[in-house]
Amino acid sequence: MFAHQRKKIQLLFAVADALLTVAAFEAAYATRLHLAFERIFFLDRNTHILLIAVCVITWVALGAFQRVYDYLDSATTRHLLPGTFRQALIGTIVVILVQYLLRLDLSRSFLFLFFSYNLVLLLAARLLMPRFIGAFQRGFGTPYHLVLVGSEAKTASLEGRLRQGSPFRLEVVASLTEEECLSALPELIAERVVDEVIFDVDSSRLGSLEEVFLACDEEGVRTRVAIDFFPHVNSDITLDRVGGAPLLTFSAAPLDDLRLVLKRFFDIVFSALVLIVLSPLLLLVALLIKLTSPGPIIFKQARCGLNGRRFTLYKFRSMVQNAQELRPQLEHLNEREIAFKIARDPRITAVGRWLRKFSLDEFPQFFNVLRGDMSIVGPRPPLPNEVDQYERWQRRRLRMRPGLTCLWAVAGRDHIDFNAWMRMDISYIENWSLQLDWSIILKTIPQVLAGRGAH
Repeated sequence: MFAHQRKKIQLLFAVADALLTVAAFEAAYATRLHLAFERIFFLDRNTHILLIAVCVITWVALGAFQRVYDYLDSATTRHLLPGTFRQALIGTIVVILVQYLLRLDLSRSFLFLFFSYNLVLLLAARLLMPRFIGAFQRGFGTPYHLVLVGSEAKTASLEGRLRQGSPFRLEVVASLTEEECLSALPELIAERVVDEVIFDVDSSRLGSLEEVFLACDEEGVRTRVAIDFFPHVNSDITLDRVGGAPLLTFSAAPLDDLRLVLKRFFDIVFSALVLIVLSPLLLLVALLIKLTSPGPIIFKQARCGLNGRRFTLYKFRSMVQNAQELRPQLEHLNEREIAFKIARDPRITAVGRWLRKFSLDEFPQFFNVLRGDMSIVGPRPPLPNEVDQYERWQRRRLRMRPGLTCLWAVAGRDHIDFNAWMRMDISYIENWSLQLDWSIILKTIPQVLAGRGAH
């Protein structure tokens, strides 16, 4: 589906969510009024309007935040049910929080009815939405008029893919070869309804079609170029402009500036709160380290961050003072191919073993998060000598800011092998979203509190 068409569909989904949420609210309210309970439940007009406004804003914001509107036109029940359930549940929790903040007295039966009605209505609408979109376009939507330029085989293949990938009605006005488009396309645009012209030609031929592009530009006709002459590239592709220079961008890492800014904002707020709230515990840990073994409290080490940038990582010292000098004597015990890891490392102190079990030695890295060297969630920062041994595909994990926790932390931590660890980090980068970050954080907390998987 074309990007501008998808935006229309996403807007339709958001409006549908708002209307269905209002319908669920009113249905729940009407049902509760007619229930013969001891307690009479009633909302005055202003409170009623305020709560509906809160619900509409909350549900649409949750849908956008969880990106459920991105796939509703093609999702299966298996994908729809969890997302819809989370949206209805979290939204209801927000209403309950608003109730406490505003000191309202909402009926628990009303809240349960609202959640139930909302879940059923949203799920039913989303299951029917693909059929509704198709029926709407077939019955009422005007077709989208296209001209395809390329060889006969290429335009036939492109037309098939376009029809398969869009629920909208498409009408191919003409399929022209490169030679035909030079003379026929300007006249065709002037005489026929043409919404877009799509070129599927060899890259070496684009220069010779400059006049055709200019003719389309003068007419205000949108043009697109199929870039299947980059068959090996799996990156997201965008067109940017720097000054007056157009740049075709291939990005294998997240490039959504707004969501990355939100991620950074959360990192700053969360790490600052942790350091403030847990400062007594951190002072106690520092005192224990100082009293039980000679050497500095904080261990500093060079690590590789975003795109290979070097930075100094901070940890509570959990090993003896001369641990680095003793490492060569223990190399034969290493359990991993590249990263150095020993299950029962003799260099770890008694206090250090306890710190590592509950990941308390990692807490000074919240300072790294505040400085921007790291993030709360992201691939763990490797040592420079480890990066030097990486295979090319493994270096891709450097394309996102390193973090305190990632997928490996909720899948066994130190018990997974090196290649599986690398694949998990790359999977995180390829599927990154703010929702995924929250999921990893919520799964990491019980792992850390229980001291599972670390040694």
